[in-house]
Amino acid sequence: MYDGTYHDVDSSELSFKIAGSMALQSAVKQAGVTILEPIMKVEVTTPDEYMGDVIGDLSSKRAQIMGTQKRGNTTIIIAQVPLAELSGYATTLRSLSKGRASYYMEPSHYEEVPKNIQEKIIAKKA
Repeated sequence: MYDGTYHDVDSSELSFKIAGSMALQSAVKQAGVTILEPIMKVEVTTPDEYMGDVIGDLSSKRAQIMGTQKRGNTTIIIAQVPLAELSGYATTLRSLSKGRASYYMEPSHYEEVPKNIQEKIIAKKA
């Protein structure tokens, strides 16, 4: 929005908010904006018997499995997972492993959100 002015009769705070929102949506579409998301390094320590279930669950969360390490009867799964996919992960992991697995995560880097998810985000904000 450029050069907007307020007028007592025709203007309201809501009309400026709507105009600003419409201008932002238009600019995003024209500029081809890329949305980035935080990617977390995740290390899951799980008893061997739950490893398949844990890897399957991580894969369903758009995780990239970077490797595994064996330690006795446990496996450490190292993955990179979008932060948006990790909401409620502690509860999920407890359920998958009957409370016997644990995890640790730390920020790794940012990556572009896949196009199909970007479209959903933009449509939701529209």
